[in-house]
Amino acid sequence: MEKKLVIIPTYNEKENIDAIIHAVMELPLACHILIIDDGSPDGTADIVKGLQKEFKDRLFLVQRAGKQGLGTAYICGFKWAIEHQYDYIFEMDADFSHNPNDLLKLYDACANQGADVAIGSRYVSGVNVVNWPMGRVLMSYFASIYVRTVLGVDIHDTTAGFKCYRRQVLETIELDKIHFKGYAFQIEMKFTAYKCGFKVVEVPIVFVNRVLGTSKMSGGIFSEALLGVIRLKVNSWFRKYPQKKV
Repeated sequence: MEKKLVIIPTYNEKENIDAIIHAVMELPLACHILIIDDGSPDGTADIVKGLQKEFKDRLFLVQRAGKQGLGTAYICGFKWAIEHQYDYIFEMDADFSHNPNDLLKLYDACANQGADVAIGSRYVSGVNVVNWPMGRVLMSYFASIYVRTVLGVDIHDTTAGFKCYRRQVLETIELDKIHFKGYAFQIEMKFTAYKCGFKVVEVPIVFVNRVLGTSKMSGGIFSEALLGVIRLKVNSWFRKYPQKKV
């Protein structure tokens, strides 16, 4: 039987965590959830521990000491997923900016339509972003065009953090060689999957800015992404990427 895991990194998400866990668990996807909490001082992890009684053997928690970055949280989750032999591994935010119902579309793309990586894309069919300030929309949109041009990948939403991977992708990518920690991590994962020969597809979604809690986005995160892609491109000229096994 297929095993499916949704990885949700958290830091101070007490306003959202109960609702997002229930929303995912109620889907007809029969998935498990792994919360990676970076020492949230607001008690996010305690809420998860309480819910583990309700979702026994389906809800898991890894607690880490302090904020260590989005990228390291996902790498931790990916290694956990491989160790526990999950077939499909999802990334999503805790704040409902990603609609839990769209997990079904990402799963379908990988399970039934031949994708190795399915991206919930804000930009593959226009600009599908709700409640973001126009400046942030433009910054994100043009950053994706910049990344796409520099790296030479046919991906419209290069910084998207809503994805589904087949396990083989995560087993093939050398996870310890993924270096970026912020949103550049999302770019590096997509680019590496592409270089390893995996089929990466974009599934149109509508991204809705969070209503509750505080955004973790900062100017420094965008700087890392913009400067990091040049380093990523240059390094790729000298690196041999492991290839997808047919």
